[in-house]
Amino acid sequence: MANCGCGVQSTYPEGMARSHLTLAALATSAVPGLDVVRTASFGTGTHNDFDAALLTDREGRHWIIRLPRNERAAEEQAADLVALRALSAGVRTRLPFAVSTFAGETRVKGTRVMVYQFVYGSKTRLANLDFDHAASVGRAIAAIHSLPTSFVADAGLPVLTAVEALRSCTSIIDRAAATGLVPGALLSRWEKATEETSLWQFQPTVINGSLTAESFLNSDGAVTGVLGWQELKVGDPAQDLFWLLGSRGEQVSDNGFAAYGEVRGTGDRQVRQRAMLYAELEIAKWLLHGTDSRSTEIVDDAVDMLHRLLDNVQSNAANPIGPQTIPTMAVDEVEEMLARSERTV
Repeated sequence: MANCGCGVQSTYPEGMARSHLTLAALATSAVPGLDVVRTASFGTGTHNDFDAALLTDREGRHWIIRLPRNERAAEEQAADLVALRALSAGVRTRLPFAVSTFAGETRVKGTRVMVYQFVYGSKTRLANLDFDHAASVGRAIAAIHSLPTSFVADAGLPVLTAVEALRSCTSIIDRAAATGLVPGALLSRWEKATEETSLWQFQPTVINGSLTAESFLNSDGAVTGVLGWQELKVGDPAQDLFWLLGSRGEQVSDNGFAAYGEVRGTGDRQVRQRAMLYAELEIAKWLLHGTDSRSTEIVDDAVDMLHRLLDNVQSNAANPIGPQTIPTMAVDEVEEMLARSERTV
């Protein structure tokens, strides 16, 4: 199932969930001729952002209907739909996995309720990612990055240069530094990485932009589908890879990166080093989310994570993020950071 959202008006109370029977009735309105014979509730995601149902039609085909429960979900689904439409049939033939297809929509009190063809496969948590699955994930990401960039530009989606990717990182570092809560040694580490010219000499590619372990559907260790395309753009391929560094055991992430490299070649030798920087900057972004939302709990959590990261990198201070360096952030720390940052709204 695609990680698609759709917009609900703020007047719709988040506590009033729609039943799967009600959603099934809406689906028949959204998709002319859809004959639903079976329906069941479906998971609503990390933030409980959607009411969703899995539908079976008379021919045995499966569909997903999703109704968003807040404005964030509405915006996500609108962006996801733009991306799904950009991923034309021709583009999809280049991918070794399935991508959801939009089937129709209807409205309830101004809210767009959308129906999609179901994509088969099971999700795997980051902690359960194994050696073979990591390799399949690496190849799937490489396939995304091998797509022609022209269709992204033609759809009016963002096309970012390497310089713009660098500026984005610099902006995060500057904003985090302004809080006065980031240890100086970490700021120095990150700033040196942004000043390392060879780190930023890469060719921007098509990227999904919002990948996590649960973006991938799989069967028997092979990726069968990729969910959530709301951040589709041309940008830094490392942005799609940094989460792999949080897998249990360095060999798992190594295998993912190795499989990725087998498909993509060695043109971007520093992709793993930039991925490590992006992983560490996720903590800075978590801190900024806490300060922006005035959440003492989030700020305290982020500060604690920053100091634990500092403890890790200081044990190998001579090995900064740069050409041919080995990531120094412990994988358990990355995994914990990623899990917590998924709560960002």
